[in-house]
Amino acid sequence: MSDDNRYTYARAGVSIDAGNALVRAIAPLARSTRRPGADAELGGFGGFFDLRAAGYKDPLLVAANDGVGTKLKLAIEHDVHSGVGIDLVAMCANDIIVQGAEPLFFLDYFATGKLDAGVAERVVSGIAEGCRVAGCALIGGETAEMPGMYAPGDYDLAGFCVGAVERDHVLDAGRVKAGDVILGIASSGVHSNGFSLVRRLAADKGWKLNRPALFDQDALLIDALMVPTKIYVKPLLPLVRGGKINALAHITGGGLLENIPRVLPDHLHAVVDADAWEQPRLMAFLQAQGHIEPEEMARTFNCGIGMAAVVSPDVADDVIRALEEAGETAFAIGRIEAGARGCTVRGSAETWSARSAWSASHA
Repeated sequence: MSDDNRYTYARAGVSIDAGNALVRAIAPLARSTRRPGADAELGGFGGFFDLRAAGYKDPLLVAANDGVGTKLKLAIEHDVHSGVGIDLVAMCANDIIVQGAEPLFFLDYFATGKLDAGVAERVVSGIAEGCRVAGCALIGGETAEMPGMYAPGDYDLAGFCVGAVERDHVLDAGRVKAGDVILGIASSGVHSNGFSLVRRLAADKGWKLNRPALFDQDALLIDALMVPTKIYVKPLLPLVRGGKINALAHITGGGLLENIPRVLPDHLHAVVDADAWEQPRLMAFLQAQGHIEPEEMARTFNCGIGMAAVVSPDVADDVIRALEEAGETAFAIGRIEAGARGCTVRGSAETWSARSAWSASHA
């Protein structure tokens, strides 16, 4: 039989050698995320984690998985891959901390039509950096090369994170009470939600993404849009364990309006004052470019608030001070009131470019 008639996996478009080379290349990245309970070695069929070595006595496990969404399309189109790995970890780890839990270990799934080892290594480098920031170990993952499933150059990402919390430290809606203060912790940018709208605006308005941003001449527009999602684990974990936090809401898809109610009991309502913080210039740019009403901003973007913390009034100032000492920017942005579970965001005339006072609600 001639060589031309011999079928191989490589001729079908899958390179086992390239996959093995990638595993060898990223092994040091995984080792850099070691923490008590995990040795972060890659190459087995699964990853182990020792809860006892991590110091837990009566823990509950908390799991989260997520992706990066259509932000990946901008990364692919503009060859900016490192930050999306941080986004991937952030989207999962932030969902773990809102339960009161510590992220312990992380696994990633990278799928593409044809493996580009250079791109994949940059992505995994970002994942490892995100894990170091979140304090969790990268203990495994999967790289899938699937010819015909993806357009040339395209790839997709998914992340899986597991955390733990001592049984009596779980954050749940039962801790929240009327009169509690809502603190907003600043976001780093758009984070990883709303990019379908961002990309539509970019296409329709003909943005020059590789030129300085109109709102910041020191930054390219693509760089401003691709700033990774902020990871809030390390600043928040001591406050959670110290009993200073009653609830946390990660502000992702659905914005402030839809995410804060997720941590409230049926009889309480969140009221957010949009006048309490300055709208970031990037958000103002997006709003102006799309002629977006304030109500739509409140349910589409994080509007400058990446995490909301519900705290008792007597500790609010202490929590803000602790967050600022940890390098975060935090504001008192609202209160919890009696009423049907939901959220109302209110602003005065000119706040978020409104022509008159406005209010948006979600039940």
